[in-house]
Amino acid sequence: MGTDHGSRSSLYTDVTDRIIAQLEEGRLPWVQPWHDANAAIGLPRNAGTGRRYSGINVLILWDRLITEGYGSQRWLTYRQAQALGGNVRRGEGGTTICYADRFTPKAPAGSEGSDGDVRQIAFLKRFTVFNVEQCEGLPRDHSKCPVPRNEPEIIPEAIALIEATGAEIRVGGDQAFYAPREDYIRVPEPAVYYEPINWYRTVLHELGHWSGHHSRLDRLPHCDERSAYAREELCAEMCSAFLCAELGITPTVRHADYVGAWLAVLKEDSKAIFRAASQASKAAEFILAFADPSGTENVA
Repeated sequence: MGTDHGSRSSLYTDVTDRIIAQLEEGRLPWVQPWHDANAAIGLPRNAGTGRRYSGINVLILWDRLITEGYGSQRWLTYRQAQALGGNVRRGEGGTTICYADRFTPKAPAGSEGSDGDVRQIAFLKRFTVFNVEQCEGLPRDHSKCPVPRNEPEIIPEAIALIEATGAEIRVGGDQAFYAPREDYIRVPEPAVYYEPINWYRTVLHELGHWSGHHSRLDRLPHCDERSAYAREELCAEMCSAFLCAELGITPTVRHADYVGAWLAVLKEDSKAIFRAASQASKAAEFILAFADPSGTENVA
């Protein structure tokens, strides 16, 4: 069922207020306490299609996963559960996620812009999903939980993904950064990192910035405003978290000093976290596509 402008505003506000509260408590919604979680690290997927959810829905579903202690990252709608031969158990409460898109209506008189193009109209649709642990009667393949993997299994996949991007990565120095003008990533030697896995986390973060180059997703800010860079850093942080989760690496925060700037951005614009999460998913999808051709569920 579609929603009107008022309910769209309410959804933006509800989600943003919750994320602001978490940030003010010192908890980043894209860095979950996975050591306390019952589920293996990963991106949430639709149990019916196997496709990844994206954007703000990742944060919504991760939050629900941790809060309720579910052991699976797989979700589906009531009808999907029935289509698979199962059903949602009586009394179970669902989780509201959303689908955002635009459509071009038939052009009534006066609806054309100055360039003659018909204006597109944005719409936001809410719908409800349930974790597979809230269901019964599902085929075993749709209800089983994945087994967590260890670093010796994860690292070869991370190396393969990083190499597959073809990004120029210069190793050395004492700082990690992406240089957009020269289009290369600089990272210190792996030996500099106390935990070897942190080297891969760092490269994945910088790949998030790399994806925004004008020859790729063309997202990088073109000004010196602090808010623009805070938004880009927010995008790269979430992109890194999504990539880490998909690989089975526990996401962590790299630039905690940006939290104040992120809060300022979110308090000023209730849609900012939606845009940042959407951009982060597009960046993660862009990078993952080098090694994984499967897409995502278009629900963010």
